[in-house]
Amino acid sequence: MALTNIEERKILLNAARKSIESIFTGEKIPPPDYQKYPVLAKHLGAFVTLTINKKLRGCIGYIVSDKPLYETVCDAAISAAINDPRFPPLSENEVDLVDIEISILSEPFPMNSYDDIIVGKHGLILEEPGRRALLLPQVPIEHNMNKEQFLSALCEKAGLYGDCWKQKQLKISLFTAEVFSEKEVGVKHEHS
Repeated sequence: MALTNIEERKILLNAARKSIESIFTGEKIPPPDYQKYPVLAKHLGAFVTLTINKKLRGCIGYIVSDKPLYETVCDAAISAAINDPRFPPLSENEVDLVDIEISILSEPFPMNSYDDIIVGKHGLILEEPGRRALLLPQVPIEHNMNKEQFLSALCEKAGLYGDCWKQKQLKISLFTAEVFSEKEVGVKHEHS
């Protein structure tokens, strides 16, 4: 069952875009009516992914959050735009070029064995001493990865060697995500 309906998805996508624009305009974004949209008040983890011409431009989020989902998405959008260490901060002239995708995360749950992982359904969180990495469920689909490649990519993201997962079972949690973008929801921001 979907966590959010189309109207709530539109509100979240618009909030993400307005949050990014606010970096340059300073405008404050009022929260929605939480009585009318109680899902947006739930404390859920979320990631915001920014792309330009289908190339990653920033992705930041929170596995869990102590804030309402609406605020978590706004915070993640701003962080993805200016705090992703892999990219320079988004410039004002890039704002209209950005496509926004939101992933709302389920509560993470422990993986018992690598057999538990379903590619395309589960995201992975690796937590080993001094190492932590997360890959969203859509990553293996977008990059045409099988389960082994997905696990190796997770290890490499954590700064470990790619096939270290073959030597021992790593501490990995799984989660699912509800993923939607401006294009899919029909609030595609027209590039000027």
